[in-house]
Amino acid sequence: MAQVLTNAAEFSVSELSQAVKRAVEDEFGHVRVRGEISGFRGQHASGHAYFTLKDENAAIDAVIWKTSYARLTFKPQEGLEVIATGRLTTFPRSSKYQIVIDNIEPAGAGALMALLEERRRKLQAEGLFARERKRPLPYLPRVIGVITSPTGAVIRDILHRLDDRFPSHVLVWPVRVQGETCAPEVVNAIEGFNALQPGGTIPRPDLLIVARGGGSIEDLWGFNEEAVVRAVAASGIPVISAVGHETDTTLVDYAADMRAPTPTAAAEAAVPVRAELVGYVDDLGARQRQATRRIAGSARDRLRAAAAGLPRPGDLVAGQRQRLDHAASNLLACLRHSVQDRRVHLARVEPRLTPQLLHRRQIELGERLGNLALRTEAGLRKTADRARFTYDPQAQRLAAATARLLERKRAQLAAVGPKLSPTALRAEIRHGQAQLSPLATRLYAGMLQGLTQRGAALAQAGKLLTSLSYKSVLARGYAVIKDEEGNLVHQRDGLKPGDAVAIEFADGAIGATIAGSPVIKKKSRPQSDPDRQESLF
Repeated sequence: MAQVLTNAAEFSVSELSQAVKRAVEDEFGHVRVRGEISGFRGQHASGHAYFTLKDENAAIDAVIWKTSYARLTFKPQEGLEVIATGRLTTFPRSSKYQIVIDNIEPAGAGALMALLEERRRKLQAEGLFARERKRPLPYLPRVIGVITSPTGAVIRDILHRLDDRFPSHVLVWPVRVQGETCAPEVVNAIEGFNALQPGGTIPRPDLLIVARGGGSIEDLWGFNEEAVVRAVAASGIPVISAVGHETDTTLVDYAADMRAPTPTAAAEAAVPVRAELVGYVDDLGARQRQATRRIAGSARDRLRAAAAGLPRPGDLVAGQRQRLDHAASNLLACLRHSVQDRRVHLARVEPRLTPQLLHRRQIELGERLGNLALRTEAGLRKTADRARFTYDPQAQRLAAATARLLERKRAQLAAVGPKLSPTALRAEIRHGQAQLSPLATRLYAGMLQGLTQRGAALAQAGKLLTSLSYKSVLARGYAVIKDEEGNLVHQRDGLKPGDAVAIEFADGAIGATIAGSPVIKKKSRPQSDPDRQESLF
């Protein structure tokens, strides 16, 4: 192939890059650029700040050196539209041009930020961001659902952190975390996890984590969509939002039950540290055992103190034993005294027990017994008469019924007599006797039972009459005084000297006349027998 001859100068890549750099810096040594800040993540570890200025059609990289950043009166913020003053330059290593900013002035909020702020106010007015809607996270979820990209570093960070703290069952629902399909896929993932039934083939998560790494506002815009925010707010499962890094804020963070600054922090908030739980349980067990030993020791000391204050069992019964011994030793003497007292009492009443008194007492008791026998006989006669009045009509009805039955049987026999043999007649007679025998037995038993009941009732009435009769009072030495008309005299005022009265004693009545005031003579004391022992009482 023929070589093409040209007069154009030959440059190396570095020479060309330096030439372009000088041309750009000479032409645009001082410029003012209006644009929206995107991709700002704060200062780098070196102290410099890197981000992008953009508008609807183009974007330019921007850098603020550490020394210039310290002098800025207005610090850059993500999504703000600003006017940047500086100079253009190039970065030969990547063949890019960029603006080195010396000063920044705010120019108003960007289009995306304005839309985001309007949407935030609308959803906040509906109460989707209210603190009352926030639910507490489960302390130790058995199943954790993670909604994120399956290929990014986010899922690895979450799984690694969960494995370090408390290994748990994790279900991953893969979604795209940026682009046009991000919002619908996240909504489907949240609704899909909520649609799982407890106890089904796929376990229902106890906690959801919506996670994504950092990025610009455009990269995170899918998590600012209204459908995603409403799905998070309507979730029946508590949700942790871990979208972006510390400085990134999306609307999902406001609607979630908890916002984590990073996906790793979300994993830390989801589960406790297993080792700490084991140590806490061990500490509680040790404290419980120590408390049990302390309580048992305290109870033992209290028991010993109480036992030391109580008297010995032998001392408790010593006094009672002594009293028992003393009573036993005095029992014999008391019995001797009691026998002596009874002898003295018997000797005192012995003179009054004469044969005439005993004979008279026997006669009185015999008369009372005769009176009771007469009353009993009269009562039995009355009871028999009353029973006869009761049972005679029944006996007459029974006789009439028996006569009618015999007449009916006689008529039946007369009707069938010529047809019956002597054997059949005897059978009929035996049949009739068999029917009448139980009735006669029952009638006799009923009469005996009735007479027995009446006799018992009569005896009980006699006992009651005897106990209530005034004659038992008369038998104890009292008397009943009646006037000439037979009326009882209840008071002394009803009598006058000269009135005739009747005095009824237990053994009969005697007439008397009222003389006047009674004269009571003192009873002469019987002469004491010198050979008789005096009573001690």
